[in-house]
Amino acid sequence: MDTKILVPVVVAAVVVIVIAALLVIRKRKSDQLKQRFGSEYDRVVQQQGGARHAEDVLAEREKRVGTFSIRPLQGDDRERYAQEWSLVQKRFVDDPSAAVTEADKLVTTVMGARGYPMVDFEQRAADVSVHYPGVVQNYRSARGIVQRHGDGQATTEELRQAMVYFRSLFEELLDSPKPEKIGVSHERIAS
Repeated sequence: MDTKILVPVVVAAVVVIVIAALLVIRKRKSDQLKQRFGSEYDRVVQQQGGARHAEDVLAEREKRVGTFSIRPLQGDDRERYAQEWSLVQKRFVDDPSAAVTEADKLVTTVMGARGYPMVDFEQRAADVSVHYPGVVQNYRSARGIVQRHGDGQATTEELRQAMVYFRSLFEELLDSPKPEKIGVSHERIAS
């Protein structure tokens, strides 16, 4: 075969191989993020208007949270927070409104004790999604109910559901972050 023909054919083949490799790498990265973040991946894709932007956002979250000093709770602290949660749950029977407000505050306190920065709610939820993607939607739902309650629009049943949602994240926060663990899905808790 003539060199003038062979060189372009080899170059074209190399280009095709490189493009195929890049597509496989991109697909693998997408699959890993989908598996890691679960329904949070889908929420961010919808929010960002596409997978490419969503994956950049999720990768940035992981990078951001990687700079934090997230630490497990010490045994005494874990026990104290568990007792506080028990009291909050008992209080729900007599005063659902106050109990849900206290549950929200307690979850936020435990997040701070673990080392999550206490910035605005959406940033906290984004940060928590890195370690607890399976329950972050519960956290968002609970917070939405608290806000509706503040506007006088939440029923007692919705407040009960907020307690269940807060509890799912609270229980995860009592343990060390386990990135491979998916957690309790929003759908399972809602049923």
